Amino acid sequence: MNTINPRLDRIAYALMALMAVAGSTGLARAQGIADTIPANASANTYGKGWQCDTGFREDDGSCVVVTVPTNAFLTDSSYGSGWKCKHGFKQKGDACDPVALPANAYISAASGDRWLCERGYRRGGETCAAINVPANGYLTGNTSGSGWACDRGYRATKGACVAIAVPANAYLAFTSSNPGWECDRGYREVDGACNAIEVPAHGYLSGRSYGKGWECDRGYRKSQATCVAVALPENAHLNFSGNEWECNKPYRKRQNACVLGRP
Repeated sequence: MNTINPRLDRIAYALMALMAVAGSTGLARAQGIADTIPANASANTYGKGWQCDTGFREDDGSCVVVTVPTNAFLTDSSYGSGWKCKHGFKQKGDACDPVALPANAYISAASGDRWLCERGYRRGGETCAAINVPANGYLTGNTSGSGWACDRGYRATKGACVAIAVPANAYLAFTSSNPGWECDRGYREVDGACNAIEVPAHGYLSGRSYGKGWECDRGYRKSQATCVAVALPENAHLNFSGNEWECNKPYRKRQNACVLGRP
């Protein structure tokens, strides 16, 4: 006859009781979680909380069906209206109305619910007006300003492109500091003309727009409109610029000579 150990029997009974309590607690917890998620919603994959299923949106703690109007589609967002208008339609209240396209316009690819004017046209209220490009001009593609610019050799004047009168010994140059042209090298502007720069002997063109337009060679200095040789006294040499002199060390300059001692 087998004898059951009373102690082991008590341990087994206790384990079974613990398992029953744990099971009922887990069931109650799962039931509690399920009770907090409304219909047509699912628990978030990460973290706590829940979100409405596709086709539903949150409304005061519950998930209501999204009513999608004609020419619209469902979005992945559980908040807001839950839908957006298709390309070429614009939301108006709870409906999607077609975008009214004027002549010479197209639907914006970026937004899909507004229009832009074709090249060569610009917006004027709710229409696209043609840009009037004058003769010797071209479209710039800019929506601001006139929308056109003049060809090379012409300048905008009162809505027209007028030819730039380039004087002799000059060339076209479009900068803000000149009348549309610049003088060739060796010439400078005087009263709308390009006059030759007279370079004296032992001189060269400086390329500067100011001053006389020429400089003297090294060893020469300016004297009115000529270049005269720099007279070097004894114990002296030409300075950095080359158009004056300075004394050799330890000599010091005294009037037009180089002497030893204090100046």
